[in-house]
Amino acid sequence: MKIHYKNLSTKSYGCYKDLKNIKPFDVRHTDAERIKSYIVNEASSLKFFYAFTPVSEDILKCFQTLSEEAQLIEKYKELLSGKIMNTGENRMVLHHLTRGRVLDSVEVFADGVEKGDFYKKELNKIKDFSEKIRSGEIKTPYGEKYEYVVQIGIGGSDLGPRALWHALSLIKKPEEQLNIHFISNVDPDDANLVLSKIDVKKTLFILVSKSGTTQETLTNGELIKKYLKEKGVNEPDLQTVVVTSESSPLSQNKNYAGIFLMDDFIGGRYSSSSAVGGLVLSLAFGFDTFKEFLEGAHEEDVYCLNSSVKENGVLLDALIGFYYRNILKYPYLAILPYSQMLNRFPAHLQQLDMESNGKSVNRFGKKISYSSGPVIFGEPGTNGQHSFYQLLHQGTDIIPLQFIGFKKNQGNLDVSVNGSTSREKLNANLAAQMVAFTYGRKNEVNLNKNFSGNRFSSLILGDIPNARTLGALLSHYENKVMFQGFLWNLNSFDQEGVQLGKVLTKQILSGDSNDENLKAVMSLFS
Repeated sequence: MKIHYKNLSTKSYGCYKDLKNIKPFDVRHTDAERIKSYIVNEASSLKFFYAFTPVSEDILKCFQTLSEEAQLIEKYKELLSGKIMNTGENRMVLHHLTRGRVLDSVEVFADGVEKGDFYKKELNKIKDFSEKIRSGEIKTPYGEKYEYVVQIGIGGSDLGPRALWHALSLIKKPEEQLNIHFISNVDPDDANLVLSKIDVKKTLFILVSKSGTTQETLTNGELIKKYLKEKGVNEPDLQTVVVTSESSPLSQNKNYAGIFLMDDFIGGRYSSSSAVGGLVLSLAFGFDTFKEFLEGAHEEDVYCLNSSVKENGVLLDALIGFYYRNILKYPYLAILPYSQMLNRFPAHLQQLDMESNGKSVNRFGKKISYSSGPVIFGEPGTNGQHSFYQLLHQGTDIIPLQFIGFKKNQGNLDVSVNGSTSREKLNANLAAQMVAFTYGRKNEVNLNKNFSGNRFSSLILGDIPNARTLGALLSHYENKVMFQGFLWNLNSFDQEGVQLGKVLTKQILSGDSNDENLKAVMSLFS
């Protein structure tokens, strides 16, 4: 089958007009039968619940037609087979292989791409190194066991790994864990806060930069070196390992304690399943935990090949998001995890979605005439309920919501108060919020107490936030963003939007700019 891209736009799809003409389902009419039946099983115990979205059976039929017309599954298979999908940088997109090839599950993954040995070699290096650090076989230059790990990176080198580390923090007993910290911001106070909490002579530093030229990361690396020398550490490189690409200048420095390679064909925000996330997670929790994470992600990747919209929750989630953005014209999506372990997950999803699909030109560099990616924001429940839910419930704009919940806690600590446990209270709050957004409340004399309802939400539900589930959850969102990028005919794998600011920053710092406006703004900080 010939795959088509070039002339696609949302309005070129034959079913686009049909979707516009079908009245959205009023979720206030949702009954118990719809609640029970509008659920899709995913990999690793995940379920996608969408009864409270404005989707009817007629809309679902249109979704199936749209998916086939846009060739979403076929394009996914093209990506997996090693076709050039990052048109901006003329590169393949191979982050799926970090969990496919390395697990010897290659039946549908990049059959013609000779990357299997590379990924396996790097994974074995992570396994060997992390086990030796954790056991104390590899010691500090002072003959002591490492107690602290500090990852230095920004963007995709920080947000995903930090979110996943936080999400898994209770799976090991404290005495089994190294103390993990992250430095990302070039603001020196970020580094200062971390340095004040560690013994630098017992700390392993991980410097993460794919290009080896990331200004913030290299600056923080030099700041750390300066600080260590002031504390009597004469050779800080001996306590530093690097995660970078083969083409990076960092990979040529043989003074580091170790060099771990990521692939040029993996974008930063998709790199959590590579050495970027794998090294720090293996150090934190043990390599077996990271492997479970990879297995969960791979299971979900394979699951996403199902062409049936009603059986592929990731594909359905992507199409519902397209419907929100292009038919109902909603520019926002709130991601609301009811798990404190996912405290940093919305921040990672902001980058994943907004850096991937925040584009106004298509994959061929042509201006588009339709809306693309939404604004993503979020906060864990129940904290968010006491922050911005007021606007979500009674504000003048409807903001679609996506909840994430789990049946069980990662940790064992709980208490029963007034006849219910903390976990029961958490899930009761989640259920109550979904019902309140859906059905609302009217007929109050005081209009301030009325809730209009018909505010849309979906739920991704798992059993417990363990490594396998987190891998599947990450894959869900990565593949959802990919499917939506295909729908919008975008290149979801580059990020030119961050480049202009970098160029201007360099001009300011080098003194090369003749832009009077730029000088005037900079003078504000003098």
